[in-house]
Parts: sequence; C-alpha cells; structure tokens
Amino acid sequence: EKITERMARLEPVALRLEVKEGKNNCILINDSYNSDLISLDIALDFLYRRSRDKPMKRTLILSDILETGQSNTTIYRRVAQLTQSRGIDKIIGVGSDISSAASRFSMESYFFPHTQALLTSDIFKNLHDEIILIKGSRKFEFEHISEALELKVHETILEINLTALINNLNYYRSRLNARTKIICMVKASAYGAGSYEVAKTLQEHRVDYLAVAVADEGCELRKAGITTSIIVMNPELSAFKTMFDYKLEPEIYNFYMLDALIKEAEKQGITNFPVHIKIDTGMHRLGFEPADTSRLINRLKGQSAVIPRSVFSHLAGSDSPEFDYFTRQQIAIFEQASAALQAMYSHKILRHICNSAGIERLPEAQFDMVRLGIGLYGINPINNSIIHNVSTLKTTILQIRDVPAGETVGYSRRGTLTRHSRIADLPIGYADGLNRRLGNGHSYCLVNGQRAPFIGNICMDVSMIDVTDIDCKEGDKAIIFGDELPITQLANILETIPYEVMTSISGRVKRVYYQD
Repeated sequence: EKITERMARLEPVALRLEVKEGKNNCILINDSYNSDLISLDIALDFLYRRSRDKPMKRTLILSDILETGQSNTTIYRRVAQLTQSRGIDKIIGVGSDISSAASRFSMESYFFPHTQALLTSDIFKNLHDEIILIKGSRKFEFEHISEALELKVHETILEINLTALINNLNYYRSRLNARTKIICMVKASAYGAGSYEVAKTLQEHRVDYLAVAVADEGCELRKAGITTSIIVMNPELSAFKTMFDYKLEPEIYNFYMLDALIKEAEKQGITNFPVHIKIDTGMHRLGFEPADTSRLINRLKGQSAVIPRSVFSHLAGSDSPEFDYFTRQQIAIFEQASAALQAMYSHKILRHICNSAGIERLPEAQFDMVRLGIGLYGINPINNSIIHNVSTLKTTILQIRDVPAGETVGYSRRGTLTRHSRIADLPIGYADGLNRRLGNGHSYCLVNGQRAPFIGNICMDVSMIDVTDIDCKEGDKAIIFGDELPITQLANILETIPYEVMTSISGRVKRVYYQD
C-alpha cells in the first residue's frame, strides 16, 4: 500500500529531448531527465547543429553525471573534451562532483552545489540570445530550471514530434527513384507546426528545396539561418527586392509577373536569377496556358535577367482513382509543354508535378522532382489515414466543479445538464484554434484516455467538458488531437480537411519540439 501511495505521488516527467522558446530571446533544449556521457554527446551534437547558423552563444546547464562506474576524473575529462569540441561558450554546473572539476573547463563557467542554489541566484537574468542545453540527472529536478527559463506559460501546447516528421519524409523518399529530388512544403508556418524548427530539421536531412507561400516566410527562414534553396509559391510584385536580397526563388505564372520581374532584375543589374515556371494543365489556379508556351519561350530567351530553374504544374485529383483519366491528361499536357521549354535550354530544367498523393499513386510521373506537403506532416491524402503522427494539441484541466441536473453551462445557456455532472474547464478556446462547431456535444477530447465531450458553447479562451464518468483531477491533461485521437477525425466532424485544422492553431499556443 505504501508503494502504491508513493507511486501515485510521482510527478510525470518528459523522457525526451524538447526544444522550446526561452526568455530573453533564448532557445531551450530540454533533456532534463537523465545524464550520461553517451546521451550528453548526442544532446551536444543536437545543440551544435541547431546553433551553427545562428549568432547565439552555446550554453550548457549540466548536473553531476551519476552511476557510470567511472571515476570523476575520467568522466569530467571527457565532459571537458565534449564541450570544447562542440563549441560550448558557457557551462553552468550543478552538483558537488562537477563543481570539483571546475578547473577542467576553459570557457565561461559557473558552479552551484545544488539546483535550488542555481534557481535562487541571479544568473538567469544574464542569459540572453543564447541556445541553452539543459541536461541533468533526474535527482537534480532540472525540470524546474526549464520552467524558470521558458518564455510562454500558456497551458495549451502543440507538441511537434520531429522524429515522426523525418519518418514521414523517409516513408515518401522510399517511394522515389534514386535520383528524384524532393521539395518540402513549409508554407503557413509549416502547416501550423512552426516553420523554423521544421525547416532546420529538413535541412539537416538534406531535402533539395523548401517551399513557402510568400516572400516574408522565406525571409524569416533565411534570417534564422536556413540555407536550403527556397521557392516562393505565391510571390507578390512588391516583394521582388526581398527575394533578390534573400535568394528566394519565385514561382512565375503569368506574363505580367514575368515582365515585372525581368524589369526589376535588369534595374538591379541581376542576371540569371532562378525562377520556377508554372503551367496550368487543368486545375485552373495560376499558371501559363499551354497554348502560350511558344510565346513564353520567346520571352524567356529574349532576356538574361531570369532563368528557369524548374517547370511544374498542379494535379487537381491525384488522390482519387475517379479522376485518373483527367490526371493522365494533365500529365501528358505537362510533358509536352515542359519538353518544349527544355529544348530551348542547354542546362537541365527540373520538372515536377506530383504532390503527396501523386508520389504514392503515380510513380511514372515523378519526373525530376516531387512536392511533399500534407504527407510530411503525417496525413495520407489518399485514405485520410495517419502515417506517423507529428502534432499533438493538448491542454490542462484548470478547474473541476459539481453542477446539479437542470443547470446550464456556458454562454447562451446552451449546455443543459440532464444529470448531476462534473464539469472541467480547459484553457483553450476558439482564439487558440478550437473550432466553435465542436461545442455542445459535437465532439470530445481525451482525458486519461477516455472521451470527455465538450459541453456548452466553446468560448474565446476557455472550453468546458463533461468528466462525470472519468477519474481525473485538476492539472490532468486533455488531448484535443494526437496519437489516440487523430486530427483527421476532428476534420471529419467539422466537415473540412486536416489542412484547415492544422493551420488554424493560434500563434499564442506554445510549440514544443521533441525527438524520440
């Protein structure tokens, strides 16, 4: 009984490496559950790769490394070597063992006998513009350090599983010919997941291109240190200078834009600026008409300001066998138009028409490159199933109250109770991206693995759920969507597509990135 009681009092902790926003423009890499030399090496490598393109100091907060079977001399000699080789600028050590090895560290260093001494010091006030790895043995309770340094404290978070993201990338890569290149869509803040961390991860895995919707999205990635080639899918005429300055390659879909871009490039003295030519093969959403191919070729050949890097089109129904005849017509039109363009140039012009569904269903249409969008984020567009779930939206129960039968819950008294009920309040509302149509029993979240229906109208910042039949308490987690409650199910209830649900998550919802 005593063991059971103690187990119930144990606080849950994260068992994985997480990336979070920190105060004073810092980035936190939280690995505060265990600490040994192997996992320290892995975490330092992650820190190094995350900071290579950012002008930020590298800081390590490290506890004593316990129960290794090695002497302290051996352990901290190795720690000093690792920190030196990974370019650590500052180390903050916690514990008697690492403090006794202080002389081994040549960089800026601070040492504290225990975690509470660090938390009560003034050192956190001086941390700014740093990327901070928090690495500690469980005994030292470094989760309190992470909590002290985090920027946002909103109880609602969107967890992004970067391991799952790469598993999805590799799933689609396995279906490509060896020489087929890949464009990964990171527009709309990487479908709501947060563009920088996703883009950085994809860059590390050597994707050929990233694609954004507007130049400002690409500009932010460049400023954050992303060097992978970036296509701007919906460029604006006012953004030409931004694209020139940050090496962002625009999609060109009509003569008006082409002429304006050529004029601006010539004005700036720019030559051979890469562009991506879009052909409308039947979707009728942007693109040159196939009948205008000869005119397009003549316009391109009559100048030297821009040069086609790729030519592409969009398939309207690649996810459905119902439209296969139309899809093959699109592919045939594209082949003819793109071949005519290629014939006028000696350099290779990359051709691409397949999206996520096309990669699976149309291997013969891979051409030179494919565009991976929704599939990257774990959703198979062919059958609406989950490949590897990337995003989990979760929140925390703020309050639980007993409400008698016959009472109502929420605005407009829409939630009428037919029995004595336990009602829980969640700090998530339509301002966070929780659609109002999910209220009044139309959907549910999961609390301790059980369905808790939304009751009453969903408010701007708060929603209410019925937990009458669930063993739960204030502080427990509620899952809006994730592994056990797929986002596709939520989309079906809303009679929409997963894209809309994903991109509706508000910026005030904290994104937490982790690797399994």
